[in-house]
Amino acid sequence: MSLAALYPLRFEPIYQYRLWGGRRLAEVIGETLPGEGPIGEAWVLSDREDHPSRVADGPLAGRTIAELVEDYPEQLLGKVAPDYGRFPLLLKFLDASDVLSVQVHPSDRQPGYLPDGETGKTEAWVVLEAGPRSRVYAGLAPGTTPDRLRRAVADGTVPACLASFTPKPGDAVFVPAGTVHALGGDVVVFEVQQNSDVTFRLYDWEHLDPGTGKPRALHVDEALACTDFDQGAVTPVTPVVEAGPEGRERLFDCAAFKLWRLSGRSPFMVGAAGVARVVVCVDGVGKIEHEGVSFPVREGDVFVLPSVIGVCSFQPNGAVTVLELALPQRPITDDGGSAEG
Repeated sequence: MSLAALYPLRFEPIYQYRLWGGRRLAEVIGETLPGEGPIGEAWVLSDREDHPSRVADGPLAGRTIAELVEDYPEQLLGKVAPDYGRFPLLLKFLDASDVLSVQVHPSDRQPGYLPDGETGKTEAWVVLEAGPRSRVYAGLAPGTTPDRLRRAVADGTVPACLASFTPKPGDAVFVPAGTVHALGGDVVVFEVQQNSDVTFRLYDWEHLDPGTGKPRALHVDEALACTDFDQGAVTPVTPVVEAGPEGRERLFDCAAFKLWRLSGRSPFMVGAAGVARVVVCVDGVGKIEHEGVSFPVREGDVFVLPSVIGVCSFQPNGAVTVLELALPQRPITDDGGSAEG
């Protein structure tokens, strides 16, 4: 089979109804949202069988990320290609108008709680919008034991067991697998996570499923079994400013992913030789230039830069902020590690 040459690949978002969502992702993505109900998530890069991301334009338009991983393994992923049967990250924008359920994700060290083909789920958020009602719940209050948390589920006092803070735009929050967490109250975030959809719901704020009029199911035993009771209060990380002219800040550096934030008005470089990178524009517009061809970038766009194309130039049109992600360079064998900062 003759394969097309790879290029910076932009992917179409996949919108997800969530009862805690809103309609603000239209502004983040720059598109009209489907329907009229609350859209809580836009999956902007997903290698999931039920929600596969597709290339938006160019010779490979319509191809899924899974098809590209199969047809162009080394050209797309680089030297780590033999280690991954699918793209190892799942990227989303979240609009949490109401508060999400309090939940826990298992780690890779808990295979008994992972369905076949799934991994653990370490994740991180970059806060894009927040208001006076916004809240991030992450980690446990001092003295919270398994028995105390189980009693709190029964008597509806789980929030008293949680550490929390009021987020502000620009905050970066690292949530390792096993961390009890939630967020909401008019907050919009970009989320990067391991490519997993395993969630155990511990508490749901008395939400009712509008389809059934009944509370959603909880997974208390599983959530408690997967909770890291040594994980205290989670607070925003301190960005690490790296040397260079492009204003590059390293926000997260763990076994599951690495993420930088780049801001400015002057051109800067993105991508790396021999490895895949992902570029997400969270503010402003510009273009990616590769071999004399320009690829327009607008707010909300997500591009995969295949390993074979190496370093590209990002040309801002005014002030711009982009996130650049590096894939794990080996299969994850722990809980994702800790973020720097």
